[in-house]
Amino acid sequence: MTEVAKRKKGKILAIIGVCAAIVVGGIGVVTVPGLLAGSTQDSAVAPTPTVEAKPVELGITPLDGAVEWNPVVGPQIKAVNGKLKDVVLAPVGGGTAVQGKTSPDGSTWTTQEVLKFKTQYSYTFTVVDTAGKETRKSQTFTTVSAAYEADASIYPRHGTTAGSGQPIEINFSEPVVDKAAMEKRVAITVSSGQPVAWHWYSDKKVRIRPEAFWASGTTVTVDMKLLGVDFGNNMIGNADVVSTFTTGPQRVAVVDDKTKTMNVYSDGQLVHTAPVSLGGEDWLSPTGYAVIMEQERHSNFNAGTIGLKPGDKGYYPPLVVEYANRLTWSGVYVHQALEAAWSSIGVANVSHGCVGLLPADAEWFFNNMKTGDVVQILNTGAPAVEPLEGFGDWNIPWASYAQR
Repeated sequence: MTEVAKRKKGKILAIIGVCAAIVVGGIGVVTVPGLLAGSTQDSAVAPTPTVEAKPVELGITPLDGAVEWNPVVGPQIKAVNGKLKDVVLAPVGGGTAVQGKTSPDGSTWTTQEVLKFKTQYSYTFTVVDTAGKETRKSQTFTTVSAAYEADASIYPRHGTTAGSGQPIEINFSEPVVDKAAMEKRVAITVSSGQPVAWHWYSDKKVRIRPEAFWASGTTVTVDMKLLGVDFGNNMIGNADVVSTFTTGPQRVAVVDDKTKTMNVYSDGQLVHTAPVSLGGEDWLSPTGYAVIMEQERHSNFNAGTIGLKPGDKGYYPPLVVEYANRLTWSGVYVHQALEAAWSSIGVANVSHGCVGLLPADAEWFFNNMKTGDVVQILNTGAPAVEPLEGFGDWNIPWASYAQR
């Protein structure tokens, strides 16, 4: 073997020996490109760093301890940098838990039903932060108390039949501060298509009517969305109110003092004529339109209700009147005249402002005219019936009826 060949063979054997040593782990230190000379590679596993959770921000309505909370405004819990679970909202005094819904991302819980008035509620829930830590929380609040509840009533009542002259009357239990806003809360549907106007007599009373009497057979629906509505002064509506009524024929009794007669019309057709007696000189019958408010087959009359006492001119002892149809709160009626006045019927005025009829005509009127029907009195020389003396709304010109 030449000298050159011997040197090549020695290099090959040296390389093979190094490789063998690496395979069996015989070399304890290996220089890895990228490490500084003299450094070593740490074979131990580095510790996992601690995850720091972001602070959870909670938005909760109502606040803990809140009072007079509007039960229509549903409580809500919202977590920022966290999630919610196990939310329970229930009356403190016991009862079924309120239904609610959690958002898909788990950050928000919202009620799905209206709460009760005059009730204390508690709600408990768990907050989970971004590190998975759970915190249980609880709060309480109380809904609107009886002192801050408000409601309203509608006349004519639901399901009734009214005369064609009957205005709608709404009485609110509490003053309405924003009347225009309240009107928008009330939907009025009239099958005849007649437009209506509102006339506010006070902050608590309003009446509504068309320009002319309701068309015969009209269906009227008054739908008041008042639940949760603020009437003003933090008075909250506690219920929606609906009334649907229908109207009968357009029945109008026209009483003329000049002729001492009554002509009754039904849908424009004359159906009955009768002689009458009206109020005497000291007790003139009011003129204009009035609406029959109530009917009594037998009615107790007492002079004290019109300010008379024994010894006064015009005083009469308590008595029972037949076929009484009230036109005003002050005591103007259409009724059967007392027997002592029968000879004056159609001839002279002898009543205290009432329209007196003979027995047969009084019975006919009572049986054929209904509440809400119209009585128009002409030519007595007295002022017209005041609107709040009964339903004298038809004596207000249409152009000014809608003015607040």
